[in-house]
Amino acid sequence: MVASPDFAEFLTEQLAPLGRVTLRRMFGKSGVFCGGVMFGMVTENTLYFRVDEQNQATFEEARSSPPLNYRKKGEMIDLAFWRVPDRLMDEPDELVDWGRAALAAARRVAVKRKPKR
Repeated sequence: MVASPDFAEFLTEQLAPLGRVTLRRMFGKSGVFCGGVMFGMVTENTLYFRVDEQNQATFEEARSSPPLNYRKKGEMIDLAFWRVPDRLMDEPDELVDWGRAALAAARRVAVKRKPKR
């Protein structure tokens, strides 16, 4: 389920210090983008941020929740997006810090995916 209009507006306002943040429907969810890279996803008005080896320590609190996942051929596939704790919706500065770490991870992933010339 995609982000509700109110939740999408809330996120774009809260994450504005990162740059122009937009949400786009993807795979029945909402992708959260900044600078052309997807650093978050929203499903059922729950925010998940991109995690990689370099920023896992920042997201240690989120480790206790299951990552964003989907079912493929009867098997659950975990994605590299971890649930943002609900308390951060009331902590705008910390939410931006987490967003900054997720955006950095998304940029690292984007660099790895670029075709080599």
